[in-house]
Amino acid sequence: MTRRQRIGILTGGGDVPGLNAVIKSVTFRATDMGHEVVGLRRGWQGLTHVRPNGPREHDYAIPLDRTITRAIDRTGGTMLHTSRTNPTRMRREALPPWLTGAQRKALATGPETYDLTPLVLEHIAQLGLDCLVAIGGDDTLSYAARLHAEGVPLLAIPKTMDNDVPGTEYCIGFSTAVTRGKELINRQRTTLGSHERIGVFRIFGRDAGFTALYTAFVTSARCLIPEAPFDLDRLCQILVEDRKGNPSGYAFVIAAEGATWTGGALEELGPADAFGHRHKASVAEVLAAEIRGRTGVETVASELTYDLRSGEPDSLDQLVAMTFANTAMDLLADGTTGRMMAVREGRYSTAPLPGPDEHARRVNVEVQYNAERFRPRYDALMGRPLLLGLPLAG
Repeated sequence: MTRRQRIGILTGGGDVPGLNAVIKSVTFRATDMGHEVVGLRRGWQGLTHVRPNGPREHDYAIPLDRTITRAIDRTGGTMLHTSRTNPTRMRREALPPWLTGAQRKALATGPETYDLTPLVLEHIAQLGLDCLVAIGGDDTLSYAARLHAEGVPLLAIPKTMDNDVPGTEYCIGFSTAVTRGKELINRQRTTLGSHERIGVFRIFGRDAGFTALYTAFVTSARCLIPEAPFDLDRLCQILVEDRKGNPSGYAFVIAAEGATWTGGALEELGPADAFGHRHKASVAEVLAAEIRGRTGVETVASELTYDLRSGEPDSLDQLVAMTFANTAMDLLADGTTGRMMAVREGRYSTAPLPGPDEHARRVNVEVQYNAERFRPRYDALMGRPLLLGLPLAG
């Protein structure tokens, strides 16, 4: 018989639809196997701030069972809550308030930065966790790789609406983002047509354009992606032509948040987060103003990003979330850890944990994108994996 284990599960980074389905499926399968499940709240902060056996422990660590998780998969978000905590680069103001001066000094890596990994390892031991299941994007999972290197048994499940975690062709949240993007854009076509406007829709994709590309594919739209800086005058020309050729008198383009034009750059705003990312100015607002100024056509910007990550998952994300959770438990039963659940060449598989120095997976512009026409490529799809995915070498 398999030894009874205590499994910790957490969600880090931005929320996406499907996280609760993973939490529920891990809990159901693990308890069927005779294991105990502990939910760690607020991402990695759950392991930096918890005080095992101390006051308010349940603010950060809660028992999970079939009753608690029975209906959570019917809603979006994450019942465990989340944060963008990076234990290797904690700012002074983000430290647990109960840390002593001596502890702070021992954990300091600079005048204002701290690596709380020794504290995380201590808390894992004190909580009696035999394995961690970390659900997140490349930032969250890069810290999972750090913990695994420190000897922590760990399994990872990739999620991000950008679909850019290295090592997998699919991440939880992606299908819902495309489905919801299609619905939102198709609803707004009537307003664009009524006023004969040009529309610019901002969508997820700081470093990779998969969400914009696939949403453009299913809406037969133009799109702009970070991998291919574009000629702004050429874009304006094409949008004006689209508007004239449309009986309803409108045109639109979908812009990934990290898209830029040749010679242009979006301002980065506010302080960097724990993983070094700053918010970019809205490409939709900036681009709409440029198009309006160059064409004289009324142009409006529409922000779609947070609508894409809210609400329940679509059927595909639900399916992938449940499958990733159950394959993780299969690995645990076999005694295998240190792997990320993945889709590779269209099949369920596993991959190494993404390290902190790995780059986001990117759109293959030559194969998937027509940069001259600002459109997805619709040719040469035979033999390609589901959702137009390319083999990871591409």
